[in-house]
Amino acid sequence: MNVFLFDIDGTLIDAGGAGQAAMEQSLAEEFGAAGPVSGIPTAGRTDRAIAMDLFKFHGIDVNDDHWDRYLKSYFRLLPNSLKTRPGTILPGVPELLQSLSTRDNLHLGLLTGNFAEGAKLKLAHYGLSHHFSVGGYGDLHLDRDDVARTAWQQVQSRHPHVEPDRVWVIGDTPSDIRCARAIGAKVLAVATGIFSVDELEPHQPDLLLDDLRDVTRWLAAAGLN
Repeated sequence: MNVFLFDIDGTLIDAGGAGQAAMEQSLAEEFGAAGPVSGIPTAGRTDRAIAMDLFKFHGIDVNDDHWDRYLKSYFRLLPNSLKTRPGTILPGVPELLQSLSTRDNLHLGLLTGNFAEGAKLKLAHYGLSHHFSVGGYGDLHLDRDDVARTAWQQVQSRHPHVEPDRVWVIGDTPSDIRCARAIGAKVLAVATGIFSVDELEPHQPDLLLDDLRDVTRWLAAAGLN
C-alpha cells in the first residue's frame, strides 16, 4: 500500500487568489477591516496562521466569538469568490488523479493548510473532491508540520501497516517538503506555485518536477510503474 498526500493551492489548483480575497472580504464585512494588507506570507502556511496574522494586522481581538463569525463568513463567501476569480486546475492534475484513483494498492489523501471546509469547497468547485478521503487541514494548527502529523495519524488509523517511507507528500513549497520530513515521508515537489525549480531544489525533495503532466519517474520511484 502506498499513500499519496496532496497539497491543494499551487499543486492541484490555482484558485486565482479566491481564498485570500474571501478572507479579506470576510474581515471587511464582519469587522470593518478594509484596506490593503501587506507583509503577511501565505504560501505553504495554514489558513489558521494566515487568519490570525490578518486579525493582528487589523487590530481585531482573537476570541471565540470573533473566530466563529469569521469562519462562517469566510465559508459563505468562498464559493462566490471561486466563481468570480480566474482560477484553473493545474496541468496534468485531472488525468493523474483519475489514473491514480483506479489503483487498488494506492490511497489518496490531502495535506493542506486550508481549513477542511475551505478545502472541500475549493476541490468541489473544480470537480476534484471525490478523489480524497483522508487528510490533514489547517483548522487547528499554526505549524504545517503539525498538519502533517495529523494526516499521518489518519493514515495509520486506516492503514496501520503502512510505513512512513510508503507515504509521498506532493506539494509546491518548501513547507511541503519540510512537513513531509516531519513524518518520515518522501516528497514530490512541483514548481507550479510561486517557487521555481531552482528555489525548491536546495530543500532536497526526493523528486522535483516542473508540473504533474509527466510523472513516469515519480511512479517508478514509488514502485507503481
